[in-house]
Amino acid sequence: MSEKQPRILIVDDDMELRELLVELLSEYGYLSEAVKDGAGMFDALKVEIADLILLDIMMPGEDGLTLCRRLRTPGSAYCEIPIIFLTALKDTADKVVGLELGGDDYLCKPFQARELIARIRALLRRTQQTAKAALEELPHGNGNWANDAAGQNACLLFGSWKLNILARHLVDEKGVVVPLSAAEFRLLVLFLEHPQQVVTRDKIMDYLAERSLNIYDRSIDAQVSRLRGKLRDKGPNPSIIRTMRGDGYMLAVPVERGSL
Repeated sequence: MSEKQPRILIVDDDMELRELLVELLSEYGYLSEAVKDGAGMFDALKVEIADLILLDIMMPGEDGLTLCRRLRTPGSAYCEIPIIFLTALKDTADKVVGLELGGDDYLCKPFQARELIARIRALLRRTQQTAKAALEELPHGNGNWANDAAGQNACLLFGSWKLNILARHLVDEKGVVVPLSAAEFRLLVLFLEHPQQVVTRDKIMDYLAERSLNIYDRSIDAQVSRLRGKLRDKGPNPSIIRTMRGDGYMLAVPVERGSL
């Protein structure tokens, strides 16, 4: 099976540079999309999560630093996407600010194509290693998650949905991507690892707390409700995640493994 091509989102108001970057990334085997501002960035991310973002700092409207801060909002579906700043700002203080706001790397314009590609490769490599470590922390009820980081069996299929473990998003029957927050992703994984079994409220609370996701008993229902909303499973009689009164919740559909 061929390895999945990383998808890179370019956010820069310079149209000529956007076109050059798309061509360059294509030559090195990357899928890419280029947009001119923050609105375009979020529209693109809603359609499909990027594996990495190349983000300009000095842009009309919201600048790159503001956009980085929004991406790094705790619980955001985009908070873990790697970011490389591309900017003409060369002062050390500017670099420090960008990195402190959540940027992973910082490259000054003009730059050499080979250096940019090397930095992209290095950051994606570190991200994959982090993803493998995160997979190893997940429940192991149905198999070895560490091996799934290579792309085999890295999806869980249930009902008409597919959960991409590496990208941490849902895909519906039409191929539309539905982003998940960190808490929504972890909660769904917990249900998928225990299909057609009752998952108690205490188990949910303990599992999320162990992963530094602060959740309290009174907010579990809200978390499940938000997840049902992403699954389009709301209404008086949800068919995917059922409420087991007095006990907790249950994923009511079978789960299968699939590949990317």
